[in-house]
Amino acid sequence: MKTYFFLFCFAITMLSCAQDKQPILGETEWQKEMNAEYKDASTSPLKEKDRSDFKSLDFFKFDSTYVVTATLKRTPNTEWFKMKTTTSRESEERIFGILTFQLKGKSFSLNVYQGKELMKDEDYKDYLFLPFIDNTNGDTTYGGGRYIDLRIPEGDTIEIDFNKAYNPYCAYNERYSCPIVPRENYLDTNIEAGVKKFHD
Repeated sequence: MKTYFFLFCFAITMLSCAQDKQPILGETEWQKEMNAEYKDASTSPLKEKDRSDFKSLDFFKFDSTYVVTATLKRTPNTEWFKMKTTTSRESEERIFGILTFQLKGKSFSLNVYQGKELMKDEDYKDYLFLPFIDNTNGDTTYGGGRYIDLRIPEGDTIEIDFNKAYNPYCAYNERYSCPIVPRENYLDTNIEAGVKKFHD
């Protein structure tokens, strides 16, 4: 009888857990990956009070017009410099190249950066860092600008998907040290794609 009672209680507990487990939200696979990362205590930048009831980041609706093909002009002779961050730490970076692209009928260009430390990591040796600011900052998006992760292409073109623009970790938690977007990476337009500002 005790064994039956134990099995019954175990089954009820498992059913309750299954009902409590919520599916990961997101319109695209990338949005689901972001939400899974922010929900997981081992990978989330969120403070515990914000993560406890976290369901989803606030995203703009996916818009294919914000997926652009950029021309990459490599700048192999640029010097390393100290990129300022939100703390006293400085990140050693160099301009890897200049990205030129058309967005909604207008031409834009952005510097794309390469980090010295990441080049030593086998998983990130081809990683490129694309920070930018635009006219939505401080309104619908984080005031300090956003980032996009890229990889070094084989040729001289690269896809920029602004739907994958995300906030620096310090937008969620001040204990993080985040690179400050260089002023030259300002886009005089509204980038209404990617992650919106965080409401805590």
